[in-house]
Amino acid sequence: MKRLVLFLIICSFSFLSKAQSNSSFGVKGGLNLTFFKVVQYSFGEISETETGYYGGLFLDFEIDDGFSIQPELLYIGLNDFHFLNAPIYTKYEVAHNLDVLVGPSINYFFDFFTSKLKIRADLSTAYNITSALDLHIKYTIGFQELTPNGLFIGVGYKL
Repeated sequence: MKRLVLFLIICSFSFLSKAQSNSSFGVKGGLNLTFFKVVQYSFGEISETETGYYGGLFLDFEIDDGFSIQPELLYIGLNDFHFLNAPIYTKYEVAHNLDVLVGPSINYFFDFFTSKLKIRADLSTAYNITSALDLHIKYTIGFQELTPNGLFIGVGYKL
């Protein structure tokens, strides 16, 4: 069932990309660093970092010159945890080839029995090396204990 839902989402992204003349479709992936705060009774609060990976698809709907909406669907692997991250960004070009992206993200965790949906806030920047290739970095802010903060560093490629 999960594979069917993922397949339908990918097909929808592909269809929407071809249907819109002022939109672009692409793939992205990279490194994920997640920051946990662990309470140890004798030492207090200690921060731990876990390293993982991510990969997925994005659409970029141009609204105006230098302004667009960019939804994404990313699969994230972090040790034993696997989840889908679906941010919806407002994207603005702040300088030549430099974009700032801000928006909420919905996360679906495959590995939890309860509270599988979590909401986070994302702040991202992307530097466009070419018209098709970008380097990006994003920081996610988790609002609950099971949605920790994360740093994503990767590349994107418009198809």
